[in-house]
Amino acid sequence: MKEEKVILVDEQDRVLGTMPKLEAHEKAVLHRAFSVFILNDKCELLLQQRAHDKYHSPGLWTNSCCSHQREGESSLDAGKRRLKEEMGMTAELTELFTFIYKAPFDNGLTEHELDHVLLGYSNATPNINPEEVADYTWETLAAVQKGLEAHPDRYTAWFKIIFNRFFEHIQNTTT
Repeated sequence: MKEEKVILVDEQDRVLGTMPKLEAHEKAVLHRAFSVFILNDKCELLLQQRAHDKYHSPGLWTNSCCSHQREGESSLDAGKRRLKEEMGMTAELTELFTFIYKAPFDNGLTEHELDHVLLGYSNATPNINPEEVADYTWETLAAVQKGLEAHPDRYTAWFKIIFNRFFEHIQNTTT
């Protein structure tokens, strides 16, 4: 299998080149990524528990899906592709905002990403890919917020950074 590459970017999201994914995480190089948030008609968020054999953040809870864009692939197309690959579902997506974060892990790897946050709506039942996802749940945004406050160690680094901004955005667009 060909090694996956990530798109290296500057802080304005201008492409600088590509690098193998693992190398980018070893060197903590800024690269493009995306995070998908799926809400159902009850305004519940689809959370996934990362597979237990992932090379970082195994078994932790996070947003509906996330990954890296491929060369020539838009963030929206990448989000749709990965939502199908990880959660076995489809949804139309819109981009909400971007942010940069840097999160080192105990295994020596570091996520340093310019993350495109994508939103979609679906009432579908996920058909999870067990190589990527251990479990899933639908939770109200208030319940997610309480879970993050009470047990932050159960969630991925990026989800802890992004959730409040996402929640604020949703509240501002629904009030």
